[in-house]
Amino acid sequence: MSTEADGHAIHTDAGTSGGDGASARPGAEDGQESLFGEGSQFNEFFDDPRWALAMVRATVLEAAHPQIGGALIDNSTFVAHPWRRLRNTLMSLQRMFGADEQVRAREAARLNRLHARLNGTDARNRPYDAMDPEVRAWVVATLFDSAVTMCRLSGQPLGEEVVERLYAEFRAYLAALGDDPGLLPPTLSEFWIYYDRVVAQELENTEAMRVILYKLFDHLPAPPVLTGLPTLWATGRAVAGPLIGAITVASLPEPFRRRAGLPEMPGAQILMQGAYLTVGLARFLPDGWLRADAVADLLALSPHSDDPRARTIAALRKRMRRAGALIRLMTPLPDPEPTPATAARRGAEEFFRAVLDQTGDGYLDWPDLAAMARELSTRLDLDEPEETRLYDSCADWWRELQAALDTDGDGRVSADEYAAAVPRLAGPALIKVAEVLFAATDKDGDGTIDADEYRTLFRTAFHHDTDAAAGGCGRSAFVNDFLAFMSGRHRSARFDPLLSDA
Repeated sequence: MSTEADGHAIHTDAGTSGGDGASARPGAEDGQESLFGEGSQFNEFFDDPRWALAMVRATVLEAAHPQIGGALIDNSTFVAHPWRRLRNTLMSLQRMFGADEQVRAREAARLNRLHARLNGTDARNRPYDAMDPEVRAWVVATLFDSAVTMCRLSGQPLGEEVVERLYAEFRAYLAALGDDPGLLPPTLSEFWIYYDRVVAQELENTEAMRVILYKLFDHLPAPPVLTGLPTLWATGRAVAGPLIGAITVASLPEPFRRRAGLPEMPGAQILMQGAYLTVGLARFLPDGWLRADAVADLLALSPHSDDPRARTIAALRKRMRRAGALIRLMTPLPDPEPTPATAARRGAEEFFRAVLDQTGDGYLDWPDLAAMARELSTRLDLDEPEETRLYDSCADWWRELQAALDTDGDGRVSADEYAAAVPRLAGPALIKVAEVLFAATDKDGDGTIDADEYRTLFRTAFHHDTDAAAGGCGRSAFVNDFLAFMSGRHRSARFDPLLSDA
């Protein structure tokens, strides 16, 4: 039996501690604050490139939990917008593990509001609730275990004291969310027993897990910074996608791999260790060369942004297009030029896929509009009253859309139903959504979004609208622009990166 990711065998470096994990951290008894910030163990790992592989592994283990898997399938944007979700996750972890207690409390409140809205039943009619304390504890457990595993697979297993410190920090993270840290056992030896029990008794081969392993990487959309280079992206993805999937499967606990029937290709264990070891070499780069938040921001950078880095990216893209042209010469001829009617329909379908279908399931329903509300709330850093107004207005818009477009009465809107009735998207409820966004952006309440407020709202991709932003944007102009975009009548360099970039 392999010991690379097998139950207790993966825990031998740190599974024998006898004391409470929190007590191993100097100063922890003086308060939770000492477990966060600059000197924390998590902070040392945050910019480690091995986190990329560890995060994928942790996400698969989360998705294998039935409640989390059900919530992901019904509500998450990880299929259609994985890069955006990655950036939001990194930003949230940075806030939660940072030294600023007020920032941490604000982020915890935001996460709790988000999770409180995620509940329902899965395909087998089993309930799920993102606020279930035991489910939230499992999410934290997967992050901790994947951090320990990434070091072991890189040939640098953590010492017992370091693992205890890291475990204390993750228990404090759970407490900062408002949950009882006792949901995770107090000692490391007890944690590994708890971890093995959940893996053996509760995890399943869920649909969400299969999507991540076998669909997401094979169909991973290009990050915004690489849009417009489909040939090169598809070529690289065809090679890297299956490899990432194989590496992730090989890193999972062996008992779960066997029980879930996950195939492991020959040599996967060697490939996995080689990948972790190779990626880990990047941590020897000079300080500041590789920062997780900077890399995530770069991947999310729109080619049309006024960010100075965009000019460098634009020059690089020209050279990459030439390479892409050479590849296209070796591919079959493209389809004939579409007719105007066909082009219009393709445009409608593209807008439906890129903007409206946030969850990537091929339909428009409430989870898609809820995902829009979550993204807008995150980007604008809305407080509870404003966030609630935005969700309520999006709920009203969904009821309006359902009444106007759901012709077959199945409770959702297909791409065909949307394409046949595009003008009816811009009704009174959508106007209310636009007005809520305007009020949230107009911080000084003067009835105009000035340049600073404008940038706060859109963050990137102002290149085409800089002059308009400098002169301010009134309520009517803002509402009309938002309606034109959301009804599919006008693609916008401002709204695209907010809702359609992957």
